[in-house]
Amino acid sequence: MRRRRLGASDLEVTEIALGSWLTYEGGIERDATVACTRTAFESGINFFDTANAYGDGASERAWGEILSGYPREEYILATKVYYPVTGGQGLSGEQIHKQIDASLGRLQTDYVDLYQCHRFDATVPIEETMEALGEVVAAGKARWIGFSEWLPDQIEAGLEAATSATFVSSQPQYSMLWRAPEEEIFPLCTANGISQVVWSPLAEGVLSGKYLPGSDHPADSRGASSAMNEFIADWLNEPVLEAVQRLRPIANEAGLAMSQLALAWILRRDEVASAIVGASRPEQVVENIAAAGIELSADLLAAIDEALGDVPVVGTTPDSEAEPGIMRRSDVAG
Repeated sequence: MRRRRLGASDLEVTEIALGSWLTYEGGIERDATVACTRTAFESGINFFDTANAYGDGASERAWGEILSGYPREEYILATKVYYPVTGGQGLSGEQIHKQIDASLGRLQTDYVDLYQCHRFDATVPIEETMEALGEVVAAGKARWIGFSEWLPDQIEAGLEAATSATFVSSQPQYSMLWRAPEEEIFPLCTANGISQVVWSPLAEGVLSGKYLPGSDHPADSRGASSAMNEFIADWLNEPVLEAVQRLRPIANEAGLAMSQLALAWILRRDEVASAIVGASRPEQVVENIAAAGIELSADLLAAIDEALGDVPVVGTTPDSEAEPGIMRRSDVAG
């Protein structure tokens, strides 16, 4: 699988990364977690992204047990800090030092390659946050640092306050259906040696095409779950589902699964180092990996834009009260 440099770091990450939100925090059976993780590793994925808040440490603990069976230098491990977990929350110096130690214990490793601020903490001076992150790097507990869903002014404040360590990665929500980061986040980050590691590139599975307009959601899908999150609920409406189905003949003509089309669309951007995918079955991992290296023609990209042209899309606003990984959306006129 092709690899890309992660910002100004020395990390070379695979174009497809395996994530663990809503899958390996207890949402799927242990055997499936093991099977998907092993399939990812053995199929060439070297980048694994998690967070301390996923299942209050359950996701980190699962990967600590599974990945400990592989040579540590052969994979790149990322986790995050901010959301409430046992022992506290936020980006104070005290919490950053406390939570990195707890994460390392669950992950069964001496260091993570990438330590990310899961959201911005407006209750703590940015200088305190950046100093603590620098201390974590200096102590060898993290090699590099990043952030997820920070606004432009927050990114600039973090860069200005950085001393011994600075950011190399940004983790925004980004997909065919959610393009807001292109306007400000991408150019700001590129100018400062920061790559994008995007989450929800398949819009919670909606871009796989499995949700059909006018039909019940598949019984084993996230959309049919009583625990369905607000994010996927925003996409499960007729105009969006109809637009997504217009992508099907485009994917068929290109000889791609719809998920591969969506991931290749993400990876068309040089600003993107990796797209994080989730999986509940090994075959999903294999299908997603096949998107790496696919080049989409200008005509095909134009066809995608035409198919999705009437889907209303607005920017995101991070909400510190939301659950991990969930964004609040503005109302869309019409």
